[in-house]
Amino acid sequence: MNDVPDQPKTRRRLVTLPEMVAVLGLVVGALTLGLNWSEKREAAEEKAAAAAAAGAAKVRLSLDADLASGGREIRLSDARHELIDTAVEFPAALRIERQTPATARIDRHWFERAVLGATDGGADDREGRLPVLVTARYMVGDSPREGRAIVEIIWRTHGRLVGGRTLTIEAVRVRESGGDRKRINALWAAEMKSQRSRA
Repeated sequence: MNDVPDQPKTRRRLVTLPEMVAVLGLVVGALTLGLNWSEKREAAEEKAAAAAAAGAAKVRLSLDADLASGGREIRLSDARHELIDTAVEFPAALRIERQTPATARIDRHWFERAVLGATDGGADDREGRLPVLVTARYMVGDSPREGRAIVEIIWRTHGRLVGGRTLTIEAVRVRESGGDRKRINALWAAEMKSQRSRA
């Protein structure tokens, strides 16, 4: 009978409760650290995005339009920027020349006759909207910039006993930022269609 050498016995040891608690503590600590880092990164990204948006807002034209001179004209301004010069363009159908006033404004006399002519032949008392394109040059720091906006003029016509009709400006608002001649032409065409349907 051959002698078989003794095999080393494998010792199995149970993990004690304090060791399990310690391992769980390490796992929880690692997860907490990861979550904190992730939240800080997201907060930093949100802060950077907000700063970029605020910077873009400071650069962008923010045109305001208000009635002035007893409703005879519209004053244009930007609370954040000094307007160097402005150009005002009207829908092509009205055949009004591009206006480049020395002060940032829209004068009623520039468009009164053209709007009265375009709405002639119907009721004397009417109300409508005239879209105009304003291009403004302004300064951001030492750099000149250019921006556009569409200003909507709400007008009203009135019949007179002598001298036909007259036009008044009832209100004004900045309809949208940006825009071009094609856009104001389309808006005016829609307005004229609406006027014809009401005539």
